[in-house]
Amino acid sequence: MLTLFHYPVFAGCRFIRLAFGEYGEDLALIEEKPWARRKEFLTLNPAATLPVLLAEGDIPVIGAPVIAEYVDETRGIMKREKRLFAENPMDRAEIRRLMSWYLEKMENDVTRHLVRERVLKPLIPGAEGGGSPDSSAIRAARANIRQHMKYTNYLAGTRNWLSGSRLSYADLAAAGAISVLDYLGEISWSDYPAAKDWYVRVKSRPSFRTVLNDRIRGLPPVSHYADLDF
Repeated sequence: MLTLFHYPVFAGCRFIRLAFGEYGEDLALIEEKPWARRKEFLTLNPAATLPVLLAEGDIPVIGAPVIAEYVDETRGIMKREKRLFAENPMDRAEIRRLMSWYLEKMENDVTRHLVRERVLKPLIPGAEGGGSPDSSAIRAARANIRQHMKYTNYLAGTRNWLSGSRLSYADLAAAGAISVLDYLGEISWSDYPAAKDWYVRVKSRPSFRTVLNDRIRGLPPVSHYADLDF
């Protein structure tokens, strides 16, 4: 069994868990607090970032996009119609573009700021970067949510899945990020009906079950978080 170092409300970590879940492969999960800069973890990844996959031979594979490529080359290529990357190069390019949109652009515009201010700062000791949430950072992140959800609503309303006709890494990357915001109650779903329908389909998949069980100490999820139809 492979081992994933993760943190429950990091979008990239959720994305990789969903990918392994879609392929029906179990992962041993180790919850890592990267701000603590644990010595043993730094030997695996001196950058102290997540996720980190301990692959065959206990070799670390670092970063969600890199892990996704590794999983495709070692598992996905044998899955045929269930493969989370496309065979066509242009379709693969679109999947990669959307992965970057949700795991980089949305992360930098919205997700990491809300996670840092609302989830991490109350948990982290002051000496390690914790403290009171920055209300201006929260306001700025919230102002950016609408752009990303409108785009998701457009994609979901014009395609069967976000990158095209089949479920792909694009959907799982988007779901990883959006599920974090949903946990925090930051999305007004009534404004984005096509995105909501898409998200219901994704969160109803068996791969999502463990993600829906995630809980953060002192911060319960919004009431509809685990509901498959809300």
